[in-house]
Amino acid sequence: MLRNSFVLIIILFSKLLHGDSFEFNSYNNHGVIGLVNMPSARFLNEGSVGITLYDGTPDQKITLTTSPFNWLETSVFYANFQGRPSGFEGQDFKDKGFNIKLRIREEDRFPAIALGINDIAGTGFYSSEYIVASYGIANLDLHFGLGWGKLNGSNNDFRNPLINISDKFGERPSNENEFSQEGGQFQASRYFSDKTVSPFYGLSYVINKDLVFKIEHDTTLTPGNIGYEVPSSKVSASLEYRPNKNFSLGLSRERDNYFSLRFNYKFETLSEDTKFKYKKIQKDPKLNTYSKLVRNLESNNIVVNKIREGADTIGLEITQFAHPSLDIIEEIIMTASQESDIDKEIKTDYRIVDLQAYTEIEDGFENKSVLMYEREEGKKFFTNNSLRVRPFIAAREGFLKLSLLFENDTEYLFSDNFTFSSNLKYSLIDNFDDLTVPPVDTFPEQVRSDVKDYLRNFDTLIIGRAQFDYFLTPKKNNHIMMTAGILEEMFSGYGFEYLYYDNTKNYAFGLELFNVQKRDYGMRFGTLDYKSTSGFASFYYRNYNYVPFDTKISYGKYLAGDIGTTLELSRTFINGTQLGVFATFTDVSSQDFGEGSFDKGIFFNIPIYKNFINYSWRPLTKDPGQKLIRKNTLYDLLVRFKPIN
Repeated sequence: MLRNSFVLIIILFSKLLHGDSFEFNSYNNHGVIGLVNMPSARFLNEGSVGITLYDGTPDQKITLTTSPFNWLETSVFYANFQGRPSGFEGQDFKDKGFNIKLRIREEDRFPAIALGINDIAGTGFYSSEYIVASYGIANLDLHFGLGWGKLNGSNNDFRNPLINISDKFGERPSNENEFSQEGGQFQASRYFSDKTVSPFYGLSYVINKDLVFKIEHDTTLTPGNIGYEVPSSKVSASLEYRPNKNFSLGLSRERDNYFSLRFNYKFETLSEDTKFKYKKIQKDPKLNTYSKLVRNLESNNIVVNKIREGADTIGLEITQFAHPSLDIIEEIIMTASQESDIDKEIKTDYRIVDLQAYTEIEDGFENKSVLMYEREEGKKFFTNNSLRVRPFIAAREGFLKLSLLFENDTEYLFSDNFTFSSNLKYSLIDNFDDLTVPPVDTFPEQVRSDVKDYLRNFDTLIIGRAQFDYFLTPKKNNHIMMTAGILEEMFSGYGFEYLYYDNTKNYAFGLELFNVQKRDYGMRFGTLDYKSTSGFASFYYRNYNYVPFDTKISYGKYLAGDIGTTLELSRTFINGTQLGVFATFTDVSSQDFGEGSFDKGIFFNIPIYKNFINYSWRPLTKDPGQKLIRKNTLYDLLVRFKPIN
């Protein structure tokens, strides 16, 4: 009966086809591009970031999703289970985990195909795997897939096809971490394993530019460990309202048992002003050629230090902070030179905080050229005020805690390479005062697990940062930064960083060493007793022609005194957007560390309104594996001058 009804729906909707449904892809309840609960083989554009808020029965969930490539989707989530005790009076059990989805093939004459794993290294409440195909016909998008684990709830005898490859796929080992506070273990033996699989299918239909209808055969395992009701039906349906391309609101009827609400926000960074808009200046015949060039460049946020003229070329020394990539800078210089009527070849010396990031100017050029322009001492004081939201997710006192902060960022330049920067913040409104439940267990050296003691003081004026930075390049490609002051909300101290960076090479390596002391909870000038020496050796690699992401490997001593390695994988786009994941492994035992003996999370940097939104999301607030949260690193400052292949 159900199958016949589904066929009838497809036929009826097919009579009304028009337009293109692919631009209406949206997240499902679990932050995966899909239908209501089921996934699809669709992906957003690379560089996309999305957040999903879901309120169902009995679980509520918040999911952060990134798409570093058009073939990869990753997400991290927190969930709250109503009615399941957490061990703390009045609090429900909470869980966290990661999802991943890979594109196998794009759609052409045949459907798109994707493969995914949900709750990779969590407690396993949502542990599932799937392969799914999607095919679009105008406003109609059709989906069919096979589900394992918590998507294998159809109660049929559809044999797992992977058993034909190996009998090992015929048994799904039990998850020892379920129902416990412990997670974080990769259990590869469970993936795509079981005697049977469940076929799922569904469709999405674009009614108009504002409304999308979704319906699916829902194979979510019920009642399952989450506590779902025994389903009255296998059908889940949703009506999704989209007031614009970024927001969507979905009302769903799940398995004919209850209604749920879903809110989605997506930011497709590559579609948001990826090209710099050159600002043209009205020509002034009174200005000479080089005055025109200086004016045109500085009107487009590039500061000119020096201009030297040789027989056949012009040497241009510039410094800038605004533009995220070398491609944009080169485009501005080319346009500005044309607007200035320059007919000689321009070779550029790229600098930032007086570090020579990259130069096209040959050695000895200065002796064979004439100085035509040199910048006078300019503005030294910069300040910016902004409103920012500070979230604290999945605390035992509540699922979501927030603060609306007024922040002031100020910078004073003693010289191009010697700066003072500060961050002051004040909470206009927050619900941090009830963060009183202590952590379940802490490492002997408590460096991050006391974060609640800091958050409760956000209703006073606090100093987020007040530091001095001195930069120098004593030898070509060898850079040094020395830092002292209040370095972040939890630590003050001093230290240095060294970086070998050659723009013409695909690799770089660096060293850093910091002596720090824990700040008191008022976040002014007082300190606590805890002191630490932390240092790392790091290797960086970027060559998108061979490896489609930036790689950073660091080995050293963390703030809690533990020793280990951090691996970061990220993707940087032409507009400066950066998406990445990280994992940290230390010599702390699993029993002392918890959650699989390693730390992990995702991070992103998004340029919005001439500023960057910088955010890291790690599912744990643990003491091992913690680094300083630094304002600048030498590599991050200089890598923007390396072409993005």
